[in-house]
Parts: sequence; structure tokens; C-alpha cells
Amino acid sequence: MSYVVEVKPSARKANAAVGHAVLYGGARREFGDRGAAEAWAEGLSTGADRPVWIHAAHPADCSDVDAYLVSRQRQLLDLDGAYDKRRRRLRGDDGGDPGTLDAYADGGE
Repeated sequence: MSYVVEVKPSARKANAAVGHAVLYGGARREFGDRGAAEAWAEGLSTGADRPVWIHAAHPADCSDVDAYLVSRQRQLLDLDGAYDKRRRRLRGDDGGDPGTLDAYADGGE
């Protein structure tokens, strides 16, 4: 019995090692079981910018695959700057922006 994994475009775009694997071995891989597929995914993720993982196919999925190799494509958000900006705005260090709480402190509208 084999465990068939299809590589999704998100994994190829997020991880160069996955792109090379698809180039030289195709977008579908067969493994003995899920554990072997997960070990492959872990090997592809070592030292990569973004990790990839095995995601089981939905029970209603009509394709002939057991799972997909996937990754998140969007960048992680850097919220530190947003926090600092909000903190400055609440302290009133924003240069008099009328949208801050300081505008309301003296009864303004």
C-alpha cells in the first residue's frame, strides 16, 4: 500500500528545496506511509525560509492522493512597529493627529 502526496503550489513557492524536488521528481510522490512522507517534508524544511508539512486530504476530496505538501505563502507580519505606532499615538507623540485620544481629552470632537 502506498501513501500518495501531491505538492501544492504554495509549498513550491515558499520553499526552494520543494521547487527542486518537483523539478526533478514531479509534483506527486509515493511513500510507504504517512510517517515517511512527514520525514520527507521535514527534510525539505531543514534550513529553509519557510517550512512545509503534510496535510491530509479532506475525506470529501475526490482526487487519488492521500495528502498534500503545503506551506503558508504570506509573510509573517511584523507587529512590533504597529505596537510602537499605537503606543506613540495614545501618548500623544503623533504630531497632533486629530484621530488620537488626545483630541478628545480636552472635550474636542
